[in-house]
Amino acid sequence: MKLTVEERPDLEEAEVTIRCPAIDRRVRAIMAAANAVDCRLLGTDGAGTFIVEPSEVLYAETVDGRTFLYSRDRVLESPLRLYELEEALAGTEFVRASKSLIVNFDHVRALRPYLNARLELVLSNGESVIASRQYAPAIKQKIGL
Repeated sequence: MKLTVEERPDLEEAEVTIRCPAIDRRVRAIMAAANAVDCRLLGTDGAGTFIVEPSEVLYAETVDGRTFLYSRDRVLESPLRLYELEEALAGTEFVRASKSLIVNFDHVRALRPYLNARLELVLSNGESVIASRQYAPAIKQKIGL
């Protein structure tokens, strides 16, 4: 892979152009990283409100109408609904896994078949979440199965 950086003080904002023979896993990772640079999420807990980088979030889940962001060491409540989070994270490695769950695919370490054509996703912290059979094909496609 060849990387070229050109500094141009006349530009108002950074511009990224990717030239590739085909969009593959590496190109998608670069695109996700570029999209995530300006994206920050807010989450609250009893101690206050925190700014969270999307890369820190393992998954987001809606429980009883409230949306939570799960990282390795804490759980924060998000002011956004799950579909709003999904829109904010479009173009990143976040994938819809069920009606109430989106998962950061950068933290998925293993996929296992689960009951009724569902998938078990094993995350980088050892925790597992279940992808519904409705979303399982898209997840399999994402990894090339």
